[in-house]
Amino acid sequence: MTEPAERKMRFLYGLRSKGVTDARVLTAMERIDRGAFVRGIFAERAYEDMPLPIACGQTISQPTVVGLMTQALAVSPRDKVLEVGTGSGYQAAILSQLARRVYTVDRHRRLVREAEAVFQSLGLTNITAIAADGSHGLPDQAPFDRILVTAAPEDPPGPLLAQLRIGGIMVVPVGQSDTVQSLIKVTRQPHGYDYDELRPVRFVPLVEGLAQD
Repeated sequence: MTEPAERKMRFLYGLRSKGVTDARVLTAMERIDRGAFVRGIFAERAYEDMPLPIACGQTISQPTVVGLMTQALAVSPRDKVLEVGTGSGYQAAILSQLARRVYTVDRHRRLVREAEAVFQSLGLTNITAIAADGSHGLPDQAPFDRILVTAAPEDPPGPLLAQLRIGGIMVVPVGQSDTVQSLIKVTRQPHGYDYDELRPVRFVPLVEGLAQD
């Protein structure tokens, strides 16, 4: 077996052993090479199950967390998805394999530019990346079938909840500090929202406003 094939097999086995069991999610994560989104001195660690630093003081989430969040989102092929926090672009690329359309926003223009370049190189044409204040969502494109937030607010942001379609799902880490956060699944019902706590996580905080870079 070639080294890349063996590495991919170990990568997928690691995901399954930590609870990522959805066949569509595993297939998406097999197709999208995490190595394309990790640069510089950390490139050789792209296939390890750990978060890694990227530009602008942000991180690329560990693959297990990406898989579990994507699985909890339960994306179907006709869904329109909003991702808040483009970061490296890895999570949006995974979502692009599962959804009809993905909109991803980040407050760092540099991250959006770099992620767009990777999407283009991989031929991912159903992703729209936008530099914007993600805490406000994208009202012009609402409502969304699914919303994934990859930075932690103290509570699920009201503007994002309002942009979720009835029956839609949002997965978001919430917490008052970067040491105590919970991953929450929010389902919008006709008369309100259902909240399910999934697992403890650690994400960078959700910051309002556009960054200066």
